Amino acid sequence: MDGQARCAVVGGGIAGLAAATALVERGMRVDLFEQQPYLGGRVAGWPTQLADGTTQTMSRGFHAFFRQYYNLRNLLRRVDPHLAMLTPLDDYPLQHAAGARDSFAGIPRTPPWNALGFTTASDTFTTADLAHMHPRAALHLLDVHPPGIYRQLDHLSADQFLTAINFPARARHLAFEVFSRSFFAAPENLSAAELALMFHIYFLGSAEGLLFDTAADPFPTAL
Repeated sequence: MDGQARCAVVGGGIAGLAAATALVERGMRVDLFEQQPYLGGRVAGWPTQLADGTTQTMSRGFHAFFRQYYNLRNLLRRVDPHLAMLTPLDDYPLQHAAGARDSFAGIPRTPPWNALGFTTASDTFTTADLAHMHPRAALHLLDVHPPGIYRQLDHLSADQFLTAINFPARARHLAFEVFSRSFFAAPENLSAAELALMFHIYFLGSAEGLLFDTAADPFPTAL
C-alpha cells in the first residue's frame, strides 16, 4: 500500500522469530504465521493443569543455552542486552545407572585441551580407551567440514561409526547417546555425519567450553 516491501514468515519458533526480526530490521513488513496459540517452538511454554488441580508451566524441552549458540544469544540480546534471563550452570554431571559419573566442571575451554581434559577426568573414558581407538577412522570427529562430512559419513549410522572407531561402550552411552536421544533418535538410526557434526560443535568447534545457561524463569516469563 505504501510501497514498503511485505513478506510472510511461517512458523514462530526460534528460526521464524529470528528471520522476522532480521527482515523487520531491514525495513520489511512481516506477517508472522504460527499455528499454535503461543510463540517459541522449542523455547515455548504454556500453562497446564496437574492431576491435583494446580497449574504449572509446561516447557517444550529446550533446556541448554550453550555459550556457542551465538545467533540465538544475539537474538535474545535484542530484548535483554545482559542476558539476565539466563542463569549460568556450574556443571551438568552425566550419571550412569551403574554408578559412573562424568563432570564438565573445571574442564579447559580451549580445543583440543577441553576434549583431553574431559578424557583425563572421566570415569567412563580413560586414556587406555583412547589408546585402543582406531585413530585413522576417528579423524572424522576432529576435522568436520559440512557439507563434506555428509558425503563421507551419512551412509553410516552413529552406532556403526562408533563401532568402527572402537569407541568404548561405557563412554558411548554417556557421551554420544545424549546427542542421539536429544534428537529423538536411537544411535542405530542417527546419521554418523550428524553425530560427527555435533561432536565437533560441542567439543572442538569453539572456545566457549562445555557448560551452558538455563532460563532463569519458565519460558513464557523469561523469554
